[in-house]
Amino acid sequence: MAIVLKNKLIELEIEPPLQHYQGSRFDWTGKIVSLKYKDQNLSSQEIAGADKALPCGRGFYNEFGIKAPVGHDEIPIGAWFPKIGVGLLKKRAVDYDFTKDYEIRPASFTVGIESKQLSIVCKSDWCNGYAYVLKKKIQLLENGFKIHYHLENTGEKSIVTTEYVHNFLALNQDEIGSHYQLQFPFNLQPTLFLETINPEQIVQIVTRQVNFKQTPSQPFFFSNLSGHQEVEAQWSLKNTQSKIGISETTDFRTRSIELWGCQHVISPELYLNLNIQPGHFKAWSRTYTVFEL
Repeated sequence: MAIVLKNKLIELEIEPPLQHYQGSRFDWTGKIVSLKYKDQNLSSQEIAGADKALPCGRGFYNEFGIKAPVGHDEIPIGAWFPKIGVGLLKKRAVDYDFTKDYEIRPASFTVGIESKQLSIVCKSDWCNGYAYVLKKKIQLLENGFKIHYHLENTGEKSIVTTEYVHNFLALNQDEIGSHYQLQFPFNLQPTLFLETINPEQIVQIVTRQVNFKQTPSQPFFFSNLSGHQEVEAQWSLKNTQSKIGISETTDFRTRSIELWGCQHVISPELYLNLNIQPGHFKAWSRTYTVFEL
């Protein structure tokens, strides 16, 4: 059964680690599957119309090591490596591919529930010198929510990886179109993007804002939005038709921001680079705020 955190304005639906999504890609600790504001659903999912039995992204799923999971390149095919927040995965090829399914040995999870927050602890098994304890707290705010992270390196090798949240957004369930505006706190320079997939030329980049000519029928994708510059890790999305918006702010800066979307969903992604030495930890947070226009 999903866990619900609710106040007068906000309703968060969170799936416990060992329920529903059991894929090898996304972190199982605090799978936020839906966000509602005054009964308006602001979140969507990776695949339109998919039921909960299908292992796809939903709501606000985060992921560690999308391109290079910890320890993957050090081992032969058939050996095990840690995927933070999930467990141990069995290596299936020379290169890691986040779109593939991997055999999983789940980590150990404990869950604590209070009226305004949910706490989850993920403790890994020892694997080739790697071990960690991930503590996550999802805190309900008056007009949004905050995710607190605490990742401790309990192994003998450094943990070098990335973390981001795949924000599957559809404000009031409206399709993406000219009534959506996505804003960043820095100038966007398309010539510095590493990858641009904009097949219909519907997505428009204007100074610090991303606009849409109309509803796209094909997926779009942009990487390296900051042009390798270290910038404030934040964004703001507005739906001028439904008169509602949402923003994500963090307590860190970033050099890596990506944007993915399609007809029914848009996902701005703020990446955090992690390098945690043995015996040390890293703490960070992400705050989501809903506002009316």
